[in-house]
Amino acid sequence: MDIEKKIELVSRKPTEEVLTVDNLKDLLEMGMPLQHYIGFEISGYIHLGTGLMAGAKIADFQKAGIKTRVFLADWHSWINDKLGGDLEIIQKVALGYFKEGMKQSIKVMGGDPDKVEFVLASEILEKGDYWRTVIDISKNVTLARMMRSITIMGRQMGEAIDFAKLIYPAMQVADIFYQGVSIAHAGMDQRKAHVIAREVAEKLKYNPLLWGGKKVKPTAVHHHLLLGLQEPPKWPIESEEEFKEIKAQMKMSKSKPYSAVFIHDTPDEIREKLRKAFCPAREVNYNPVLDWAEYIIFREEPTEFTIHRPAKFGGDVTYTTFEELKKDFAEGKIHPLDLKNAVAEY
Repeated sequence: MDIEKKIELVSRKPTEEVLTVDNLKDLLEMGMPLQHYIGFEISGYIHLGTGLMAGAKIADFQKAGIKTRVFLADWHSWINDKLGGDLEIIQKVALGYFKEGMKQSIKVMGGDPDKVEFVLASEILEKGDYWRTVIDISKNVTLARMMRSITIMGRQMGEAIDFAKLIYPAMQVADIFYQGVSIAHAGMDQRKAHVIAREVAEKLKYNPLLWGGKKVKPTAVHHHLLLGLQEPPKWPIESEEEFKEIKAQMKMSKSKPYSAVFIHDTPDEIREKLRKAFCPAREVNYNPVLDWAEYIIFREEPTEFTIHRPAKFGGDVTYTTFEELKKDFAEGKIHPLDLKNAVAEY
């Protein structure tokens, strides 16, 4: 496979951003063996935003010939008070439900779960030289920058937190370098940690990413965050800037069960959640049901997506591209309930 095809696979939906495409091209051209990783907090049930979006990109990385790794961040979950802050429970869920759930998600999206390496954070964090890497990174980042970066944990800037949470961003960056990761992958909400990793890459004394004796910056790949099914905290949204400000509150969330579809939900549960979903008529910019259609159903085009309707309402209609569906919905040719039902049944 040529380099351009590999870049195309890495960059395609649900990827929203590659930092940077030129960096990725350089890594490929220099012949460096590429190691991908994506890290997950262990915080409960896996929803489609986690399982299918990450699974889709893992499948793409595999098709591009890149080694893939899922990092089960048990210590990070403990720091961030997940599952009651009980490390033993976190580890049990990580190696049981979460690992198996991610394997199935990867398989559904066209990847090979047997070719994914699953690593429990404890396996590397309990080695002494890992913490030397954390300190090396911390010496190259200001306290103010660390405090701004706590949003990667789903925390708000200015929120009262315990001191352990300030270590978290440096740990997430250390995970990249300590594991020799050349492609750091996550949702867009993890961008701040990856930007730090790229900025400190050439300053590190311990465990930098090396190729040919030269320090190398990792490439960061950020996938789309599926919108939650709930109505946004403010409606209508007046501008793209306003949307960006509240987007973090609109993503699918385990803490809001009706905003998310979980990988183990029954067909009836999925239908019920989609029926209640926020889906304003003719609205194509801030519409979670259309968002799901674009990033799950129309991830690969052309595809066939059929909306079934009685003949008196226009009869069945089939779309092969998202733009066709989007256009008809914007023009009022598709009723929101018909779209919801079709997405639920896909």
